[in-house]
Amino acid sequence: MDSTDPEGTGSPEALPPPPPIPPNLVPLRVDTEVRPDAKPLKPKRVPMARTAIGRKGQQIQLLTNHFKVNVNKANGFFFHYSVSVFYEDGRPAEGKGTGRRVMDRVHDTYDSELAGKDFAYDGEKSLFTVGALPANKLEFTVVLDDISSNRAAGNGSPGGNGSPNESDRKRMRRQYQSKTFKVEISYAAKIPMQAILSALRGQESENTQEALRVLDIILRQHAAKQGCLLVRQSFFHNDPKNFTDLGGGVLGCRGFHSSFRATQGGLSLNIDVSTTMIIQPGPVIDFLITNQKVRNPGEIDWGKAKRTLKNLRIKISPSNTEYKITGLSELPCDQQLFTLKRKGGRDGDGSPETIELTVYEYFKDYRHKDLQYSAELPCINVGKPKRPTYFPIELCSLVSLQRYTKALSTFQRSSLVEKSRQKPQERMRVLTDALKSNNYDSDPMLQACGISIQTGFTPVEGRVLPAPKLKVGNGEDFFPRNGRWNFNNKKLVEPSTIERWAVVNFSARCDVRGLVRDLIKCGELKGIRIETPFDIFEERPQSRRGSPIARVEEMFGQIKSKLPGAPQFLLCLLPERKNSDVYGPWKRKNLAEFGIVTQCIAPQRVNDQYLTNVLLKINAKLGGLNSMLSIEKSPSIPMVSKCPTIILGMDVSHGSPGQSDVPSIAAVVSSRQWPLISRYRASVRTQSPKVEMIDNLFKRVSDSEDIGIIRELLLDFYMSSQKRKPDQIIIFRDGVSESQFNQVLNIELDQIIEACKFLDESWNPRFVVIVAQKNHHTKFFQQGSPDNVPPGTVIDNKVGHPRNNDFYMCSHAGMIGTTRPTHYHVLYDEIGFAPDDMQELVHSLSYVYQRSTTAISVVAPICYAHLAASQVSQFVKFDDMSETSSGHGGVTSAAGVPVPELPRLHENVCSSMFFC
Repeated sequence: MDSTDPEGTGSPEALPPPPPIPPNLVPLRVDTEVRPDAKPLKPKRVPMARTAIGRKGQQIQLLTNHFKVNVNKANGFFFHYSVSVFYEDGRPAEGKGTGRRVMDRVHDTYDSELAGKDFAYDGEKSLFTVGALPANKLEFTVVLDDISSNRAAGNGSPGGNGSPNESDRKRMRRQYQSKTFKVEISYAAKIPMQAILSALRGQESENTQEALRVLDIILRQHAAKQGCLLVRQSFFHNDPKNFTDLGGGVLGCRGFHSSFRATQGGLSLNIDVSTTMIIQPGPVIDFLITNQKVRNPGEIDWGKAKRTLKNLRIKISPSNTEYKITGLSELPCDQQLFTLKRKGGRDGDGSPETIELTVYEYFKDYRHKDLQYSAELPCINVGKPKRPTYFPIELCSLVSLQRYTKALSTFQRSSLVEKSRQKPQERMRVLTDALKSNNYDSDPMLQACGISIQTGFTPVEGRVLPAPKLKVGNGEDFFPRNGRWNFNNKKLVEPSTIERWAVVNFSARCDVRGLVRDLIKCGELKGIRIETPFDIFEERPQSRRGSPIARVEEMFGQIKSKLPGAPQFLLCLLPERKNSDVYGPWKRKNLAEFGIVTQCIAPQRVNDQYLTNVLLKINAKLGGLNSMLSIEKSPSIPMVSKCPTIILGMDVSHGSPGQSDVPSIAAVVSSRQWPLISRYRASVRTQSPKVEMIDNLFKRVSDSEDIGIIRELLLDFYMSSQKRKPDQIIIFRDGVSESQFNQVLNIELDQIIEACKFLDESWNPRFVVIVAQKNHHTKFFQQGSPDNVPPGTVIDNKVGHPRNNDFYMCSHAGMIGTTRPTHYHVLYDEIGFAPDDMQELVHSLSYVYQRSTTAISVVAPICYAHLAASQVSQFVKFDDMSETSSGHGGVTSAAGVPVPELPRLHENVCSSMFFC
């Protein structure tokens, strides 16, 4: 820093000009040699290209919800312009939907200045045209009529400190209902349409994603013009037949996802059914009664109502003017005063005459509204904090298509899942109808791009892989059928023995002794020897009113006073199946403090199947194995059995929507006891909210100490696999989008390599990185068949990525709705898997999930990581953290607030499958 610039401002005045160079001076060359201790710059890893396609399995003809797109103009350019919209006084116009309405008016008014060009506008700051506009910078002024008062925010609210009155309304009508906007459009970039064609040849240029984004914006604009609610790449029509009641004033709203995708078979439009949640439209009071599950307005919790209603849009009857709710009045309608200016009246000093009256009196006497129930209820405020504008609640109705973004209750979620299911044939019919009714071919922008969309589903070829052979007890082998099997008349492959155990009943109403007797009998049939429990601990009735932590403490007090030593296992009976508030504290006490394996159940219908499922979980937690692949024992898993291989499953779970400051939880599970691939253990950590990359894989705290996740898992593998280090590390990563693939390869993989080097500098294991995605919109159908695709179906042609090494797999039997395939991307492979071997490994890993007797839809290590993260997140209920967005001063990583750490698992259980 130059001493003449103490502030470091770098301003031109702060520094003197450099001295002139004398004519006879030879400049010295700066030494550019790399210092021996400097780290060389590593080339960045990029996702690998497809090597070949698989051949194994029985061929099957399928259809997919990709619709072929023809592009017949490839030599033009998209021009990208940035858009700014201002009010007359220069303030940016930010009202929801204002931008689109203003730009529609620009298009209609200034057609010749725009050279007759259509444009695609994203509703925010970007606009795209095919070919250039007449100038690089254009400015327009437009006037919008009928802009509702919340859009005109900032110019005071009607009626001063209270409700609008007649004279103010008339003045306001002139002043508000036409509004002038200034629009600036300036050139930002141009994108060659050629980028779309090169993507289809697998030569992705940096412009490809941009070009496809323009096409997606055209679709969004097409939907916006039809009055749809837009949510990312999905859109929802305001049609009550698409609404379904989820309870609590929330509706599920069915719409469509549509996006352009570059695939092996060319450009396609992927259309799928999509669902979002909206607020129940109609009278505000009806919504509040339903939302709070009360019988009448007198029971409403108005503090809660105020939080729920804030920022929702309402229409006022009978004028139908639209406003945004800013709050509620402090007092009821018949007590809330405001100052009304009397029409034409003057005080003695000549100022306008004013009177104080209540909102109720004003609407009853001046506006002649017959208010039925508003008198004793708060008013709705649509004004500014200092200048409120009140309306009686019964004149207010919620506008349709307003998103509900809070987390759903368990009941609402299951209701949504149940009501949005569609059988394959029905889904195909709905998608065909959507494509017809959207009538994309009429869109002027798509016509300008030379794009036409075919209306038929794209045919693809799949292959059905045979189910792997499984091993159960007594050396018996068998083949699952249709992705399922059962343990009738079969024993578990490695049953455990339960000797020291007890039952704990947190007030579940059931015949506990009968349940224990049946469990012991069922265990015997499966090969699990279960002794009689030491005791059954019943919760005292007076304890039930205590806090969840107090209830758990009290129960442990009973256990400690009666048991001679720590039990091997505790069976815990809970009264509710989901969301029991003692679950988290109970798990934490057992797993973190005492190292006791525990199984929670909420018995309702107890039969053999139920008891078998409970025993599968208990056996896995206690170190047993229920079934395994026959090839694990032989050992003959391609590539994996040849040399020590560890399989990792990685996932991050985030707080529910609306909780932006709850720490995210990263979980990594790892296989143990090589050559097995059926046994796993987990390591779990908290990290900054909403961060998807795992930042605790390698965590060096001194020259000799690393407290990261990976070291812990590698040491466990070494100890459980005859003291052998893994030569191969196969990583399955869940929950990342295509835009984050490079981060997985260059940030997470680097951390894992560093953790390995920190353990042993000379050790060079080979890596494979595979990402699994469930959150996509590609579906497969059997033509003319009502059934889902068979389990084991793999597709690696036509709809895959044009270059990357990916495939879709439906490993499970879809029993309800339409099967959602898992999209696997092999990003990196130093081992050199053949496509068939890779697909077979993934398929096999869907059969080693110890909790069920079915093939699952995604590999077991990823499911286990998901389970471990969600179970450990229950240990610490982040209740003290707000439910607001991070903008309201919650705990955020941006503010540098340390993320609370999770309690470590007790050494007795840390290597167990506690998450099963």
